[in-house]
Amino acid sequence: MTTTPVQQHPPTKAAVVDCQDLFKIYKRADLEVVALRGLDLQVQAGEVIAVVGASGSGKTTLLNILAGLDRPSAGRILVGERDLLTMTERDLVTYRRWEVGFVWQTVSRNLLPYLTALDNVALPMALVGKEDAERKARAAELLATLGLADKAHRYPSQLSGGEQQRVSIAVALANRPLLVLADEPTGELDTHTAAEVFTGLRSVSEKYGTTVIVVTHYPGVARYVDRVVQIRDGRLSMEIVMRPTFRGEGQRELEEYVLVDAAGRLQLPEEQLRRLRLQGRVIVETQGDKMVIRPAE
Repeated sequence: MTTTPVQQHPPTKAAVVDCQDLFKIYKRADLEVVALRGLDLQVQAGEVIAVVGASGSGKTTLLNILAGLDRPSAGRILVGERDLLTMTERDLVTYRRWEVGFVWQTVSRNLLPYLTALDNVALPMALVGKEDAERKARAAELLATLGLADKAHRYPSQLSGGEQQRVSIAVALANRPLLVLADEPTGELDTHTAAEVFTGLRSVSEKYGTTVIVVTHYPGVARYVDRVVQIRDGRLSMEIVMRPTFRGEGQRELEEYVLVDAAGRLQLPEEQLRRLRLQGRVIVETQGDKMVIRPAE
């Protein structure tokens, strides 16, 4: 694995998600909490990325903003042609209904226990007025894509945890959204079952061209996504990209990058900073709430 400084690329015409200098500040009584601090992120059409970071780093805040469940305090955020910073409440409802799908960690938030898998997937289409035949055909197609064709008439309680989450992915894709967001979809699953869920997300992205953003702590996620981006203190700090090696069919290797954002800010990973200190190449000084790094004399 190699580590190289790289600047975030400017968005292209194919960018589905474009976040620039994004801030989110929560105010509680006299206290202000800054969850996002000038975050920049671009995600291309059909790309599958994982967002990782410690608790409180801002990753769930970013997902909630992309889902239209929360509003940013400042900056620019586009999903497709929609500006989430300026949309009205009515536009946000339309956006959540048609253009974004969401997979929660807890299955009870994704599926209704008294509906079969097929009916759960068909429900979002019923809410937007799709005909019964179209709903059933689309639901059956999605379940088959996710390897659940034989489980279509089972209730959630009759499915394993991994099967429930794959049905949840189908529900999120029901209305052909531009973007699917998943918040810790494998947080309650074992390693083998988690791999099945990530494989399902990958397969639907490849078949339907859907853009997928996953917030996760799953350690092996890099094998199932195009990029892994790390958020630290409300900004992107690192990016891991899977590249083909051309040594054999399907073989890929990890390339790790330290990101410089559009404002020229750099966040060094703790491990790299520790190495530089041990090698005597840098001097690190704390000045108020800032850390100053300068070359050793």
